Amino acid sequence: MTLKKIYIIGIVSLFLFSCKNNKLDIDSSNVNLSINYVNLDSLITKSDSKNLIQNHHRLQKEMTEIYEYQIGYCLGIGRVSDTAFVNSIQQFKNDPFIKRVENRIGEKFNNVSIYKEHITQGFKNLKFHFPNGKTPTSIAFLNSLFRSNAWSTSKEIGIGIERYLGANTDVVKELPAESFFDWVKEGMNVEYLERDALCSWIMTHYVPENETNLAEGIIRWGKIIYLTEAAFPNVEKNIIIRYSPEDYKWAEENEFAFWKYLVDEKLLFNNNERDKSNMLNDGPFTIGLPEKGPDRLGQFLGWRMIQIYMEKNDISLQELIKVPYNEILQAYEIKE
Repeated sequence: MTLKKIYIIGIVSLFLFSCKNNKLDIDSSNVNLSINYVNLDSLITKSDSKNLIQNHHRLQKEMTEIYEYQIGYCLGIGRVSDTAFVNSIQQFKNDPFIKRVENRIGEKFNNVSIYKEHITQGFKNLKFHFPNGKTPTSIAFLNSLFRSNAWSTSKEIGIGIERYLGANTDVVKELPAESFFDWVKEGMNVEYLERDALCSWIMTHYVPENETNLAEGIIRWGKIIYLTEAAFPNVEKNIIIRYSPEDYKWAEENEFAFWKYLVDEKLLFNNNERDKSNMLNDGPFTIGLPEKGPDRLGQFLGWRMIQIYMEKNDISLQELIKVPYNEILQAYEIKE
């Protein structure tokens, strides 16, 4: 056998081995899943008074938590009489700015079938790994008045579709700068919509919040992002972590520097809430690091730690959830 043939066989074998050991390369076509999708925004803004009251009472029973969040928190109406409710919705619909927001929503999200399809497929992929895992009964598209991207209740998900109109949309540009910073508006990108829905559900129902120090928070977020990646294994990695391609590249190139920073500053086992917030929460950048870098580098590092751990260990995603943070931390290796 020639050296060239040996080389080709070796490459093919390596490729087959890699595919075989890619835990996220799955076929979920046999997974059965049914999710009810509701356009709350349309039911509220496009119903006459009679149908509005009927929808109001029906949704209070069928989608209690999401509907109360929409009416109470987002629209600020709360529990009022039918007459007061109709009047409040009418005022909402007649507001000039709201009218223009609704017009932009109608233009961009006239057909949400593709988002439904992608979200359902994401949950099928997740259910492949977690056959007995919890899935939402209903998912609602609504106008949150720019309050929330996606949030989960005990059995439902709400998606504020106006938060995905895009930074260059006129109504987004008009949002007050003192409340909606440029980096917030830049994050209102529709390519994150499906990702946000799954990530919200995963962090609420699959990865419990029980961290005390920064390292635990980093590992928890790593598990959340890895499960989100499992739901969308073919989606670009920068979308999974909610970065621009440039920010994702920066995070990759500076992974060692960030790790060294955490070690040198003795931050890993710090339980200071401010430090955890700086490393894990949304912002214009990761506080304490160069401003040209992205925010949430703690989340990125946690995700890399989980990826490395899963490459080294033949375990399921169900088993991964139960692995202690210190075991994952010890398995992490990075070279300059």
